Amino acid sequence: AGSSRSFSLPADRDAPDPGPESVSIRSRTAAGPLRTPLSAFSILHTAAMPEAKSAPKASNMGGRNNGGAYVDRDKPAQIRYSNISAAKAVADAVRTSLGPKGMDKMIQDEKGDVTITNDGATILKQMQVLHPAAKMLVELSKAQDIEAGDGTTSVVVIAGALLDACYKLLQKGIHPTIISESFQKAVEKGVEVLTAMSRPVQLSDRETLLNSATTSLCSKVVSQYSSLLAPMSVDAVMRVIDPATATGVDLQDIKIIKKLGGTIDDCELVEGLVLTQRVANSGVTRVEKAKIGLIQFCLSPPKTDMDNQIVVSDYAQMDRVLREERAYILNLVKQIKKAGCNVLFIQKSILRDALSDLALHFLNKMKIMVVKDIEREDIEFICKASLSYLTIGTKPIAHIDHFTPEMLGSAELAEEVSLDGSGKLIKITGCNSPGKTVSIVVRGSNKLVIEEAERSIHDALCVIRCLVKKRALIAGGGAPEIELAVRLAEYSRTLGGMEAYCASAWAYSDALEVIPSTLAENAGLNPISTVTELRNRHAQGDKMAGINVRKGGISNILEELVVQPLLVSISALTLATETVRSILKIDDVVNTR
Repeated sequence: AGSSRSFSLPADRDAPDPGPESVSIRSRTAAGPLRTPLSAFSILHTAAMPEAKSAPKASNMGGRNNGGAYVDRDKPAQIRYSNISAAKAVADAVRTSLGPKGMDKMIQDEKGDVTITNDGATILKQMQVLHPAAKMLVELSKAQDIEAGDGTTSVVVIAGALLDACYKLLQKGIHPTIISESFQKAVEKGVEVLTAMSRPVQLSDRETLLNSATTSLCSKVVSQYSSLLAPMSVDAVMRVIDPATATGVDLQDIKIIKKLGGTIDDCELVEGLVLTQRVANSGVTRVEKAKIGLIQFCLSPPKTDMDNQIVVSDYAQMDRVLREERAYILNLVKQIKKAGCNVLFIQKSILRDALSDLALHFLNKMKIMVVKDIEREDIEFICKASLSYLTIGTKPIAHIDHFTPEMLGSAELAEEVSLDGSGKLIKITGCNSPGKTVSIVVRGSNKLVIEEAERSIHDALCVIRCLVKKRALIAGGGAPEIELAVRLAEYSRTLGGMEAYCASAWAYSDALEVIPSTLAENAGLNPISTVTELRNRHAQGDKMAGINVRKGGISNILEELVVQPLLVSISALTLATETVRSILKIDDVVNTR
């Protein structure tokens, strides 16, 4: 309102629009000039999105309908522009993290814990987003993480570009429903184009799988270790599935163990079980031909269901209590030994001590390795319900009467290994049914590196999972997005009316060019000349031309081995379009108590 630029409302409605330079509107009355105060909403809106100043103005800001009630016809437009502004702000926040040369974000929570990452899903999950439309983009990134596991930054950037295209179309006066339907037709055509340019892949082709995992890892903080982490991710997935029949991968079968100390070079893949707990009895740290039992009851004196007190009046009674306790514990341990068990896992108990000192003494004398405090969520991994998917073949035992040889699992070796002075791990290897569950031990010099390495490995595992679900690959490096833009521009010419306008080269298809443009920008290249040359190469039929950020130019991206699963691109395109259509259809926000 403090700007010197102003104009008076024209008397004639057909007078030309004064244009975006107009900042404030003055109305003159008999009392003199008055300025309409800017509401908090309009200030926030204008600050978030400068283009909002030139938003299309309704011919009448409000009016009376036939019933005489006041109708604010400008409110739906304001709500839409507010939603678009908020969602675009979220997209702009993660845009610089896209691609192998993208920047990292340092996130500090209210406790002071710091996270360094460039994973879009992680950044958005930890951001404090208040606007409901902006939260939709956070959910969009989460949905992409669940569906494909990779491309979480790309999907948000595409959604932001599509919202920008929507804003321009709304300025032209096109109805939101027409824009929404046109975008749906465009995305259906886009999926056809992506599928046509994809190449089938066989799970037996290890080299192609490695290239896909390496491409995913190249944009991470730990990219220099991709030669170690990519084969590890491929081997982990291939060992938990049957390549001939698998249509999906349960990542719960791949356990990632984080252990502080060492470097990422010390990461390893273990065929079997790895536990971070310590061996309770230091006398037995290595057992060959292990017979493993997993108990869910306590090896300690029982307690009554209600609180009570026992008064002991003389030493004879005290001795009797201790004798009974000793006999009870010894009986439990003898039954465990009788079943042939020599490695015992004990589930963590919150009611009382899961393992008493007396029981530990007896177990140590009988040369039984004891690992206590097994977490409840680890039970499922240690022994799956289905016999064909057992890790070590054991079953959880809830009572001593059920402790029989049939309930025990077996392994060639159970040992506690030292990690060069940075702690110890328990490894169970040589299992009866190897290949159904594996463990990845992630090492790192500090907590930040370990957590980022874990996220990177998870993304690489998800890329291989995508190839198992949909066995097709496409080029990376912005090639599919430019190809989509070129083909959708051609497709729009076959449509008629407003739909052709919405799907045309400067609306939906133009929005897709944000990916190659951002890749070039983050790599320090000239985005305009790079995208122009890329568009020219694709128009000439070179479908595999993409941005080579290593060499700083355009090249055949397949020859550079930059590939990604088809499912990642299709999922990103469809989810982003669905979210944009949802935001576009909102014309009011109602707060409830």
